[in-house]
Amino acid sequence: MIIQTDVKGDALLARLSGELDLAVADYLRNTLDKELDDNITIKNIIINLSEVSYIDSSGLGVLLGRYRKISRGGGKIFIVGATAGVRKILEISGLLNIMKECPDEMFALDLTV
Repeated sequence: MIIQTDVKGDALLARLSGELDLAVADYLRNTLDKELDDNITIKNIIINLSEVSYIDSSGLGVLLGRYRKISRGGGKIFIVGATAGVRKILEISGLLNIMKECPDEMFALDLTV
């Protein structure tokens, strides 16, 4: 898994690549939490999944945990670019009911303002 992060205004943009499974769940959780802890101005998270080929329940758990953490302060998580297979898993899990799906990063950034 490759994780690229960038802070844009009050949003943490995380671009993920590879498989999001048990083998990398802790790495993703720690990376996102470090960014949130290091920058208290972050209110929202944009997660670009366009390069993620697979997600399992541990990956879903990381996303849900960050949602719970960010939503306490009124923030939201935006999902961008999920492939058909990944999107189906997000939909079945119910995460797309609590996270906003956006067509691209710029659209999501506009919603964070």
